[in-house]
Amino acid sequence: MLTGMLMCLMVVACDSGDDEDPIQPEEGEELSGGSNFTTFTRTEEAFGEQGDGVTSAEQVQFVTGNSFFRSNWVTAPSSVKTLDGLGPVMNAISCSGCHFKDGRAKPPATPDEVLNGLLFRLSIPGEGMHGEPVDEPNYGGQFQDKAIMGADAEGTVRVTYEEITGAYADGTGYTLRKPVYTFAGLQYGAMSPAMIYSPRIAQQVPGLGLLEAVPETFIRSLEDAADRNGDGISGRVNVVWNEASQQPSLGRFGWKANVPTVLQQTAGALHGDIGITSSLYPGDGLTAEQSTRYKNLPTGSEDGEPEISDETLNKIVTYMKTLSVPARRNWSDATVLRGKQLFTSLQCATCHVPRMTTGTGNSVTALDNQTIRPYTDLLLHDMGEGLADNRPDFLATGSEWRTPPLWGIGMIKSVNHHTFLLHDGRARDISEAILWHGGEAAAAKEGFTRLSVADRDAVIKFIESL
Repeated sequence: MLTGMLMCLMVVACDSGDDEDPIQPEEGEELSGGSNFTTFTRTEEAFGEQGDGVTSAEQVQFVTGNSFFRSNWVTAPSSVKTLDGLGPVMNAISCSGCHFKDGRAKPPATPDEVLNGLLFRLSIPGEGMHGEPVDEPNYGGQFQDKAIMGADAEGTVRVTYEEITGAYADGTGYTLRKPVYTFAGLQYGAMSPAMIYSPRIAQQVPGLGLLEAVPETFIRSLEDAADRNGDGISGRVNVVWNEASQQPSLGRFGWKANVPTVLQQTAGALHGDIGITSSLYPGDGLTAEQSTRYKNLPTGSEDGEPEISDETLNKIVTYMKTLSVPARRNWSDATVLRGKQLFTSLQCATCHVPRMTTGTGNSVTALDNQTIRPYTDLLLHDMGEGLADNRPDFLATGSEWRTPPLWGIGMIKSVNHHTFLLHDGRARDISEAILWHGGEAAAAKEGFTRLSVADRDAVIKFIESL
């Protein structure tokens, strides 16, 4: 995904002159996930393979965690106690309901289509005690469009699009889709007039364990918040609340780098998306009105224990951490190499950092010392008004987004049978995602639009190879 892709600020470098020496493939650059966590599977199962070098116990946890990731949670009480506790309001009934085949969701095709994998964060102006957004009073921190029997879904969201036209420097026209969202059928009263919302599409999940294993010192070394080098790019870290350690931590995951660990990402999704309590999130997450309405509905917990045990949660986390990343395709192709050369010379790699090495001492030893190629700096960048959600999230402003990793982007079509990109799925392909760039990337986008057709195609083919 290309929400954070910053193309060229040096338009002169966009010329495809004959005086440049052809770039050569790097040794091992096809191994996106390193020697242990790269898969050469190229089918729709490409996002669901476990890495090498894991222990036999981790192999067992992977299989069990995969089962829970794909299983539907059910309304309590049921005969399947380990899956009790769905709802009462939620966005999905399983992890795979949003991450089908461990992949990326797509936005609704029509205004009346049910949301599957597109959700909406809600808040009002202000900060919580740890710097987090403040929930909308009647609907909480996330709009939940589904509910169990005996409860009411919070409402629906209709998605429509406005068409925006433009043209490349060579006269080739294009259109972009600007989404328009309408909240309807509200069941818990009016929303605050100050309500702020942010659409978030579910991303593919391979490689999370590797990104968690990158040393914090390396990520911080990439910061340039004051733009000291004068390149117009000023990435910075997000500092967020770590529920497990009960202290501020570096944010790595989520569209605004608002989550510090795979454990918190997993427990948070179970809690917010499916309505499952855990030791990390023991509360029911309901608003005051919902708690009153549903105080007599059964839950999946017994004697006040969370609905998912630490043992089961950790199996899902192990599954998430040990998923492999698809290997590069066509990395030695001449056109792909030309695209890589442009990508590099246009300074795209300033934010989409191609290469880094994981640290040591990770909970999964096989994640140690892996040379990986995620094409991200995990930092926040101002992407301009066109992509802004105007919703702050810890240190992230309303126009800042985390640079999303590009690894695996070329396999989304094979796995999920679509090519929708960006945080809300508005971009129908890679070129549209680039054309939405603004803010720090405004000059970069203009550089891309001035490329020849052949060079634009080369850049796209390179990105598709990742």
